[in-house]
Amino acid sequence: MNDFVEQCRREWRRLGVSDPLAEEMATELASDLSEAEAEGVSAQEFLGRSAFDPASFAATWAAERGIVPSPQSQGVTQGRPVSLVAFTATAAIALIVAAVLLLTGEPKLTLRTHTSGPAGFGPLPSGGGQVHSASAAAPVEWIFLVLSIVALGFAARLWATRGRSQPPTAPA
Repeated sequence: MNDFVEQCRREWRRLGVSDPLAEEMATELASDLSEAEAEGVSAQEFLGRSAFDPASFAATWAAERGIVPSPQSQGVTQGRPVSLVAFTATAAIALIVAAVLLLTGEPKLTLRTHTSGPAGFGPLPSGGGQVHSASAAAPVEWIFLVLSIVALGFAARLWATRGRSQPPTAPA
């Protein structure tokens, strides 16, 4: 298990843990592992899944002691969840597209009616009739606009509650 302790030391050095603290933690870890071994408990049983990832174990332990920032808080400050950013961007683009389509009124539908003469003789030569124009997609565009507003509202709610959904951490 000396290899595990050495890998933890390297990780603490990489994280910037001072040598005296790293040595204290390494001594404590080696002592705990020796006691567990003396009691017949394997290192894998004692450490759980961490036995296979000494760097993660070392980083988590240093963060729990308040020596370095926790890996979870580093991820929060470095960036936003990609899925939430993508969802928000998609909703915003949908809102813009729906608004532009409604403002331009495209596509247009033109309906021309003719006044016809006696049955089978076609339209009257006077050119009677009416022309009606309307936006063919207006109902769909309004539905698209409402759905994109709802999606943006949902995204805003996710952004607002995102910080509160994480467990509280002790100050460093």
